[in-house]
Amino acid sequence: MTDRARLHRDDVLRAALELLNEVGIDALTTRRLAERLGVQSPTLYWHFESRAALLDAMSAAVMLESRARLSPDPQQPWQDWLMADGLSFRRALLAYRDGARLHAGTRPGKAQHEPIEARLRMLHAAGFTPVAATTLLMSVGRFVVGWVLEEQSIQQPDALAAAAIPDATQYPLLAEGWAATVGGDADLLFERALRLLLDGAQARRR
Repeated sequence: MTDRARLHRDDVLRAALELLNEVGIDALTTRRLAERLGVQSPTLYWHFESRAALLDAMSAAVMLESRARLSPDPQQPWQDWLMADGLSFRRALLAYRDGARLHAGTRPGKAQHEPIEARLRMLHAAGFTPVAATTLLMSVGRFVVGWVLEEQSIQQPDALAAAAIPDATQYPLLAEGWAATVGGDADLLFERALRLLLDGAQARRR
């Protein structure tokens, strides 16, 4: 049996995601992945024509695995659904090393067109134009990716603790805001920030 015949696409994706967690996205090469799978590098190109195609497939697999970005419930308020969707998306990206970098720059394929259309229908029914609805979905997606990119870019666990805490007597506003954000609960802070974005969209819709 040839390498190509015994190697399944899902096996490649699973091994690639495991390798991503171990070495990070910069060190994830097709040669390294082939070694992990016990095959020659050209065998991988039977399933993925390039490293970029592999990374796109890995990103899609992460979304599917976490059940993030599901189609909305028509009975659910659009704000509630987008909030839940944003929280789920963040969890999916945080589940893997360099998850945000893996997803950044990807574009939806044909398989995602119907789910996206369902979200646009929800927002259009709520009063958004197609352009405004598309802009809102794009804004939420890029907000989440950027936020997680910052979270995953901290090189040392104690980096925040080592940061210079502002003097409350000299910078009272900064000190108060710092205590509630930089030193606060990461999940709560993200939810608060996403809510601010959605509240802005609600006000603009009116």
